[in-house]
Amino acid sequence: MNLRRPNANEATGTTNRSRDVAPMSGICTRCVDGCKGACEIWLSSFRGREVLYPGPFGEITAGADKNYPVDYSHLNIQGYARGAKGMPEGVEANPDTALFSAVDTTTEYGWKNKVPMRVPIFTGALGSTEIARENWEHFAIGAAIAGITLVCGENVCGVDPGLVLDHNGKVSKSPEMDRRIETYRNFKDRYGELLVQLNVEDTRLGTAEYVSAKHNLETIELKWGQGAKCIGGEIKVGSIERANQLNDRGYIVHPNPRAAEVQASFKDGALKEFERHSRLGFVSREGFLEEVDRLHDIGFKRITLKTGAYSAVELAMALRYGAEAKIDLLTIDGAPGGTGMSPWPMMNEWGIPTFYIESLAYQFAERLKARGIRVPDLAIAGGFADEANVFKGLAMGSPYVRAVCMGRALMIPGMVGKNIEKWLAAGELPKTVSKYGRTREEIFVCYEQLKERYPGRIDEIPLGAVGIYTYAQKFRTGLQQIMAGTRNFSLKTVARNDLMALTEEAEAISGIPYVMRAYRDAAESILDS
Repeated sequence: MNLRRPNANEATGTTNRSRDVAPMSGICTRCVDGCKGACEIWLSSFRGREVLYPGPFGEITAGADKNYPVDYSHLNIQGYARGAKGMPEGVEANPDTALFSAVDTTTEYGWKNKVPMRVPIFTGALGSTEIARENWEHFAIGAAIAGITLVCGENVCGVDPGLVLDHNGKVSKSPEMDRRIETYRNFKDRYGELLVQLNVEDTRLGTAEYVSAKHNLETIELKWGQGAKCIGGEIKVGSIERANQLNDRGYIVHPNPRAAEVQASFKDGALKEFERHSRLGFVSREGFLEEVDRLHDIGFKRITLKTGAYSAVELAMALRYGAEAKIDLLTIDGAPGGTGMSPWPMMNEWGIPTFYIESLAYQFAERLKARGIRVPDLAIAGGFADEANVFKGLAMGSPYVRAVCMGRALMIPGMVGKNIEKWLAAGELPKTVSKYGRTREEIFVCYEQLKERYPGRIDEIPLGAVGIYTYAQKFRTGLQQIMAGTRNFSLKTVARNDLMALTEEAEAISGIPYVMRAYRDAAESILDS
């Protein structure tokens, strides 16, 4: 089993001096007294807890690099030479009608009030992080014009510098939350939606009540866990005044900004930043059902749930309690994935990997279905970045998985487009971009399409949003080609038998037939006919 190399990683800015290391610990086989660095143990000796987190904070995203024994690369997609499932009603399938460009990539989720999306992907929770705040216009408008759902993550109200609380300590004004909702809505059509996520602090601050009353949001998302995956620093702040402000709002701030020794360390310059943490939630069936009822009573039409790569017990709870509460979507976030907000060791070593947890989710969903219980619509997350693996995730979880939640893969196009905009303005296009042209019309292959779609408004669309839209169009075309190859002209017909396992271990975990056994009986019946 090929594992990540511990004790040194670019995400934490650490390296080994020696070319040879002990496989388990990552310590150099020849550790020299007087070494000038810079493995994680070395750096931790004087920077301490800072080394737990990828950095520099606010400037990067980071994804775990542990190589698990089995993942989606251990599946391949079946191809067929006949048939055309899911063709529009009244259309006869033939070589002139069964074109890959005719494949329908739309999906929908929800109990009764369903939400359609143009493609079966949506963004992960973009909450109170600096990356989300700084790039919001690009992410939000990009998601809106691409026709996908955008999750506005936890703590946005709580960290808003302009937050105003009423006499009961509840949100009465949050300019940052207002900006986020309005930016998405400014370009939203009938596809996708913006929903806001709640954690412990959000619930205490009355975030749900605020976004319902002021913005009439239709969907709210509950979250099991804190920060990314399960626990994470989530954000760091560089001033003691800001640390005190967040502490006064009820957040856990480390180290304690009011402690004398911490203030002295900050004044000396040794301590340069503070971590803002949220509290861990505690889940019970009764509490969960009561909270869903409370949120419906506030006025939300749809309730969704985001859960992490917890044990099989919590997965069963999420499916069973979610079914009982009639939630509209359950997003299951497997390991590793990540956008860089969790401690680096936890990103790599914590939780059930996505391939395994989706296999469990399918087995548990089948068990509930056999009892006559309707399973909530599901989304799977954790390391997806391309249409082939998204297809595998949809097929392996069929008919329960309706979409894939993506983190960095949908953030990167937004940041790329944003930076191209900056380089154009400064006249500093790198050769990797300028070889395609020197104007936005030449560089972005979908730019003229958007000009026609939004007459008179193209200047309101930042190039980061154009980047996300362009990526979504590439994703859609690639997915259409894969689906046509499996003779699925609608996502509704995609099924588990459209996959084959390349190893017997992958078969044992997922239940997808091993390649040498898949369709074997049908093939032999032809040979024996």
